[in-house]
Amino acid sequence: MSSMLKTIIFDCDGVMFESRNANRRYYNFLLAHFGYPEMDESELDFVHMHNVYDSVSHLFRNHPQTSEELVHKFRKDNSYRPFLKYMDMAPDLLEFLDKTSSTYNLAIATNRTDTMIPLLQEFDLGKYFGKVMTADNSRKPKPAADPLLEILEHFDCKVNEAIYIGDSSVDEETAENCGMRLIAYRNPTLKAAYYVENFLDILSLDPFKE
Repeated sequence: MSSMLKTIIFDCDGVMFESRNANRRYYNFLLAHFGYPEMDESELDFVHMHNVYDSVSHLFRNHPQTSEELVHKFRKDNSYRPFLKYMDMAPDLLEFLDKTSSTYNLAIATNRTDTMIPLLQEFDLGKYFGKVMTADNSRKPKPAADPLLEILEHFDCKVNEAIYIGDSSVDEETAENCGMRLIAYRNPTLKAAYYVENFLDILSLDPFKE
């Protein structure tokens, strides 16, 4: 039995923002600092879906002479902010947020860490979101269900009163682990309740007509 939709949860990378170019530049910057070659495409695919801790482990797995602790110290001493300008916001995201923010609770569940809030500030989006879950402030990061569950707790919302917009296999697994409906954004290969190519298409889906 369907319930009235109350909460919309967004993934960040690949959904709200196309961040592949920013991720490429950022992680190549980390590798170059320690004298290592740039990522290949499979490594870029990995960092695009995973949090910074897993990404650093993956990228430096073949460079045991450099400790991850050292990489994270350098990362924390060098702000991600210069790379925010390489993030491309989805063209109809703002219009979608304006149309939905007065009707629904809006939230974010991302595997970004300390870069999520600066990103929202850079594009003046913070005012739209009542809860932002990252790999840093969640009990367990995606694909664990925890980020979605903590958002539900925050809004006192049942799982069938929420929907998650994601674009990756990590998002698919996260939604599945929570039992939440997934809107697959620009990825027809995911197992999802709905498939869309842009944000405004979402408004014509059944849960948004109830």
